[in-house]
Amino acid sequence: MWFVEALRHTPALAVFLTIGIGFWLGKLKFKGIALGTVTAVLIVGVLVGQLDISVGGPLKTVSFLLFLFCIGYSVGPQFFKSLKGEGLKEVIFAVVVCVLILGVSILVSYLFGLNPGQAVGMMAGASTASPVVGAGEDTVNSLTADPELIKNMTAAIPVCYAMTYVFGTLGAVWLLGYVGPAMMGGIDKVKAMTRELEKTLSQGTSNSSPASFNACRPIAFRAFTATGSWMTTARSVKVLEEYFQKMGKRVTVERIKRSKDDTVIDVTDKGLTIEKGDIVAIAARREMIVGDYDWFGKEVAGIDILSFAVEDVDVTVSKKFKEITVRELMTYPWMEGVDIKKIVREDVAINPLDGAVVKPGDIVELVGIKKYLDRASKEIGYADPKTLATDFVFIGLGILLGGLLGAIAIKIGAVSISLGASGGALVSGLLLGWLRSKRPVFGAIPKASLWVFNNLGLNMYIAVIGIASGPSFVSAFDEVGPKIFVAGLIVTLVPLFLAILIGHKIFKFHPAVTLGCCAGARKTTAGLGAVQERLGSTVPALGYTITYAVSNTLLIIFGIVLVLVTSM
Repeated sequence: MWFVEALRHTPALAVFLTIGIGFWLGKLKFKGIALGTVTAVLIVGVLVGQLDISVGGPLKTVSFLLFLFCIGYSVGPQFFKSLKGEGLKEVIFAVVVCVLILGVSILVSYLFGLNPGQAVGMMAGASTASPVVGAGEDTVNSLTADPELIKNMTAAIPVCYAMTYVFGTLGAVWLLGYVGPAMMGGIDKVKAMTRELEKTLSQGTSNSSPASFNACRPIAFRAFTATGSWMTTARSVKVLEEYFQKMGKRVTVERIKRSKDDTVIDVTDKGLTIEKGDIVAIAARREMIVGDYDWFGKEVAGIDILSFAVEDVDVTVSKKFKEITVRELMTYPWMEGVDIKKIVREDVAINPLDGAVVKPGDIVELVGIKKYLDRASKEIGYADPKTLATDFVFIGLGILLGGLLGAIAIKIGAVSISLGASGGALVSGLLLGWLRSKRPVFGAIPKASLWVFNNLGLNMYIAVIGIASGPSFVSAFDEVGPKIFVAGLIVTLVPLFLAILIGHKIFKFHPAVTLGCCAGARKTTAGLGAVQERLGSTVPALGYTITYAVSNTLLIIFGIVLVLVTSM
């Protein structure tokens, strides 16, 4: 058949066919439940693999290293920041949960007689930790055993992963979304406590859709005609801003349009005079600018005077501020002409009300004209200008350094232990991502690029695994049978059930944060989504970020440990 021959002649086409259909299939929902992209890509890859297509090894390695580096880059800032201060408690919790997952996986592997490949595939699926598949495969291939046995164990990894992943997701959704709240006093009580916590955080609403935005813009630009009773004589820009200040309003005059000749002037000198009849463009936070301004003049559309470039920039707050309220921060002279649009702490948006606290490591989004932004950014911390360009020098050399680090082996007796290229790429991403967060002047990888690298890298790797294991998938499936599903069920439910109890009773987290911590430590985004939907709040995300960063790293290492332990 011409189509099959084309795929065999150009195996890359088979990979893209697998990814395309897998992404489409993974998004289909039945009664609100989706198969998931990674699992769907694996299943499609297995089916395509039945056509006996030979896919090259380097493609699989390159895509997986890219994925691991970018995952490390994404979570690096939270990972290292969490190792001290308030986040340490969540780090310890994540370690406890990962140890539970490893311990139960080892116990179940011995009880069910699983070989290293079956064990690591089962653990990866049951804990929805897809990167463990790659780390496990590398470790299995490094074992000193009969080549045919190694081949069979490697082939079993994707089979066991596929058989346990679906319940790994559904079980987490059920436990976190329904059983968890019931264990902590019931859904109504947890919702009420979550609403109380929201009030203390002054937390704003969030929407991940790039096509949507908040209708309530915190920064407003408005135009007024200077014809009111206060304008009996010409006034300087400085006098007008001081008059607003006496009213408790911090307002900046940005532009003036002269009534006599329609000339538009950018305000660079506070001594510039405002004549009666001039149109003045002012900027301020919405709550500062709302009011009756008949004393100054009537508001006008001012399309021409308000047509000027305004930028926003993300600035990482330096340590010199310790903790400071928005009100205190806005009193500094270098904040003139600048307003705070948003505060982001551990990926959670906080409404920048006057009393909101800004902490070192927070990201504040500033809005204003570039010259004012540049001045304020240098004083607050380190600016990360928005860009569409990806620093491929940073990515390429980062992965190279990680691979070289992973190649360093330590010999313990007769056993040689190393991170391997995959572990090295992850560590490199963690370190470089953290360094960039401290000094965001290099290594830019826009969020859109990160999404592509993460999703394409992982799913291309899974597609190659599926295609390569296709011919042996059926025989491996017959070998493991239903026992692998039961083993996965235990590894999914037991650690997570214990984690909820430990988080609530021992660590005494807030109920919503407990569920978020459990979702992060179990690496289940679907579980976090289920919790947030049930509670009607994004508060659980406060506990998700740090624990996800820790478990994303630790579970990969524990996957290697599981292979080594079960091979003894």
